Amino acid sequence: MENKFLKINPADNVVVAIQPISAGETIAIDGKEIKVNQDTPAGHKILLEDINEGVDVIKYGYPIGHAKQNLKQGDWVNENNLKTNLAGLLDYTYNPVKCDLDIANRNLTFKGYRRKNGDVGIRNEVWIIPTVGCVNGIVDKLAKQLQEETKGEGVDAIVAFPHNYGCSQLGDDHENTKKILRDMVKHPNAGAVFVVSLGCENNQPDVFKEFIGKFDEERVKFMTTQKVEGDEVEEGMKILRGLYEKAKQDKRVDVPLHELRVGLKCGGSDGFSGITANPLLGVFSDFLVAQGGTTVLTEVPEMFGAETILMNRCKTPELFDQTVKLINDFKSYFLSHGEPVGENPSPGNKAGGISTLEDKALGCTQKCGKGPVSGVMAYGERLEVKGLNLLSAPGNDLVAATALASCGCHMVLFTTGRGTPFGTYVPTMKISTNSNLYNNKPKWIDFNAGVLVQGETMENLSEKFIDYIIKVASGEELVNNEKNGYREIAIFKNGVTL
Repeated sequence: MENKFLKINPADNVVVAIQPISAGETIAIDGKEIKVNQDTPAGHKILLEDINEGVDVIKYGYPIGHAKQNLKQGDWVNENNLKTNLAGLLDYTYNPVKCDLDIANRNLTFKGYRRKNGDVGIRNEVWIIPTVGCVNGIVDKLAKQLQEETKGEGVDAIVAFPHNYGCSQLGDDHENTKKILRDMVKHPNAGAVFVVSLGCENNQPDVFKEFIGKFDEERVKFMTTQKVEGDEVEEGMKILRGLYEKAKQDKRVDVPLHELRVGLKCGGSDGFSGITANPLLGVFSDFLVAQGGTTVLTEVPEMFGAETILMNRCKTPELFDQTVKLINDFKSYFLSHGEPVGENPSPGNKAGGISTLEDKALGCTQKCGKGPVSGVMAYGERLEVKGLNLLSAPGNDLVAATALASCGCHMVLFTTGRGTPFGTYVPTMKISTNSNLYNNKPKWIDFNAGVLVQGETMENLSEKFIDYIIKVASGEELVNNEKNGYREIAIFKNGVTL
């Protein structure tokens, strides 16, 4: 029964089915033969021993919940017979672990765009950003007209980013909108930015302009449509044409790999996520951090159950305290809405073999490898330190990916076992956890990690992955969301709408 199942950690009392296993089949493991009691889909768990109700199920070497009933050796373990151990806020103790990365510096480079302030972008695009949803139609029309006029020649893309916010918001929601839009205006993947306002919105144009802080005034322009006498599209096109002419003069130059900033994200996860694609991202994260680069992990609710692993990798007690706050603030957010902290796995997750939030979290956090935590950021904050950073954002794919781009990431690496076509406003590379998805959705998936359960070694695949990422960063390859024109932003909202 070679390659039909995998035991991830010696301490585990379950194995994961690599292929579907039928009831009555026998698997041989740890010197004993185990009869499988039910048809078990690929990605799902099979119990290695009898356990009583309340006893923990162990996967990745950690508890992923407890049995809801007495279970027999060979049983299919799933959401119907396994229950999370998570509940409420916790007190944590800092038990630091050594996280030395024994990885050589290879002095690699990529081809990027050096901006006036010294920052680097991996794309040279013209972005049209509304301060408020009321002008979404105008920014879409402006983008389409400039695309038709120029055929996009000389720049990597011309894109409008409509959204629903900027007015009728209060408190943190209003600040979140301002922060994300500010971060977009200052993002180095844009060679030119046109900010379009209505004029009467909460996100007042003059206040927002001041909120942005210092920016390149030759490459960032503003228009308030209520103040335009006549046709705002015609006036906007005059400004856009000038921005386009400046942006298309930019050229790629050699940039050290340590200037690359990469977001780590998963969505539509399955039982292979923590076995193939997420560990691959972990190897890459450690590699990039060892080169002096930066990776960012978010999706705070999907850290619940694995948070102590991250806390103990914090470089300092201060970072530990910030990580505790990161976790407990998000748990408090759940509880304030009357929602439990452990009911995260989606129907797709469960169908793919993820039964509890701990099961999901222990696979999810593998995306950040084994390196030390160097920084912790609130939602909407921009990166200040290199190395592995943690970022506050929910698990929602569009909101979290937007937050990763907004903190300054040049691209987002997105692992998935179920598949998704979307992309945020930076290249959003999809890495499949299984080969079936890669073969079935070639216009969604950019890289296949499923071969790791088909005989490919992590060492060989990670080298191919590093090479591919450098090609994408250099503009030699576009990822599918770029080819398809799937680019969106989503802003975190918690409060009332006026």
